[in-house]
Amino acid sequence: MKKTNAARLLEKMGIAHQARWYEVDEDDLSAENVARKINMPLEQVFKTLVARGDRTGPLLACLPGGDELDLKALAHASGNKRVELVPLKDVYPLTGYVRGGVSPIGTRKAYPVFLDQQALAFDVISISAGTRGCQLLLNPQDLLRAVNPVVAAIAKRKGA
Repeated sequence: MKKTNAARLLEKMGIAHQARWYEVDEDDLSAENVARKINMPLEQVFKTLVARGDRTGPLLACLPGGDELDLKALAHASGNKRVELVPLKDVYPLTGYVRGGVSPIGTRKAYPVFLDQQALAFDVISISAGTRGCQLLLNPQDLLRAVNPVVAAIAKRKGA
């Protein structure tokens, strides 16, 4: 399979990772579905959401697939008064990635990345490779080196 831009950037930085390809279901781009297909626990499959702060502009939030983004916590961590998710139509123009394939690595511009602190509990997490149908498995410390994100509590359990 062809390498994604995110995988090439990791290689260039000398960061160990593994690409895990899977069959895409256009009707179900959920993290739960991805976790099943790549045979990883949902809490280790991190989704990347695109948000916009009232002071900082666009930013990325990486959080466990089964959790919801805590917009207030993200606003606090990012120095904004208010943060909201960007409309779906803005995701590709801002990042160069489509919904279901947004990676924190290799976006069109280098936006601030906020990684939920839960990532640090694992030796390996999964993030999008920058295309639907491929995840990159890597150590969260290596993700920290790759994108220099702010680590904060930005997720809350669904239903909590």
